[in-house]
Amino acid sequence: MTGLGPFPIHAVIAAAATVVGWLVVRAWARRLPDAPAACPHRVAVGLFVDAVLVGLLAARLGYVLRWWPEYMAEPKSIIAIGDGGFLWWAGLPAAVAFAWWRTRRRLPLRKPLLAGMAAGMLAWFAFGGLLLMMQRAAPPLPTFELATLEGEPTTLAALSGRPMVLNLWATWCPPCRREMPVLADAQQRYPDVAFVLANQGEDRATIREYLASAGLELDHVLLDPHSRAMLETGTRGLPTTLFFTAEGRLVDTHMGELTRASLAGTLQKRFGLAAEAAASPPDRPQGRPPPPR
Repeated sequence: MTGLGPFPIHAVIAAAATVVGWLVVRAWARRLPDAPAACPHRVAVGLFVDAVLVGLLAARLGYVLRWWPEYMAEPKSIIAIGDGGFLWWAGLPAAVAFAWWRTRRRLPLRKPLLAGMAAGMLAWFAFGGLLLMMQRAAPPLPTFELATLEGEPTTLAALSGRPMVLNLWATWCPPCRREMPVLADAQQRYPDVAFVLANQGEDRATIREYLASAGLELDHVLLDPHSRAMLETGTRGLPTTLFFTAEGRLVDTHMGELTRASLAGTLQKRFGLAAEAAASPPDRPQGRPPPPR
């Protein structure tokens, strides 16, 4: 599963965990006496929402600092929070510290607030574990036939034997076009990973024209005229990127636009690639780029 409707699955999990925490805070605070405030549950819920926002801000800041060279190569991507770039272990202490400070004069609210955050984190880990189990039970690398830009039949299995990043895209999709340079850079910086770009539903001439006009040199651009990859992987929208091990097992998905930092972070987390491999930008070819393959 890559998403629920138009929403990425990781965003859905985070929202569900927040709701769990909110419900716990509300239920616990309702049993409190009215000493801290006229409506203690409303005050506690408001503090919980504030703590979540503080935690998200700290988690994002921590991720940006962790992948600072990647973000500096593409500064606008710092605000592209859809890339999923958050560090829970940076956000949680900030949220707890904020809650502790805000309840210093409202001690009865401290327990329900901390209990709500604990419940939210437990729910987040539980939902994440369930997602991991679903991914492990997902079908292996799709085996249906694709075609190269030269019109030759091929399959994803022909490129297996090393970690694979399968990107589903189309030329009419603005986020797909924006992330193409990220993938072009990554295929140079990670030669041990097969980057496969399976176009969904478009003809060879349209793809060639786009790649030529964008000056992109990309390996393994394949045609999927009937969008079978989307059907077999349960993809709900474009772009979607799927990460497979060398054995063809799905280990991660990303629905939406990739950034340099989010791609580097996933490659390190799932395939054990050193962060140094992604720290320096690739050498740019000089002059007119060669025609796309």
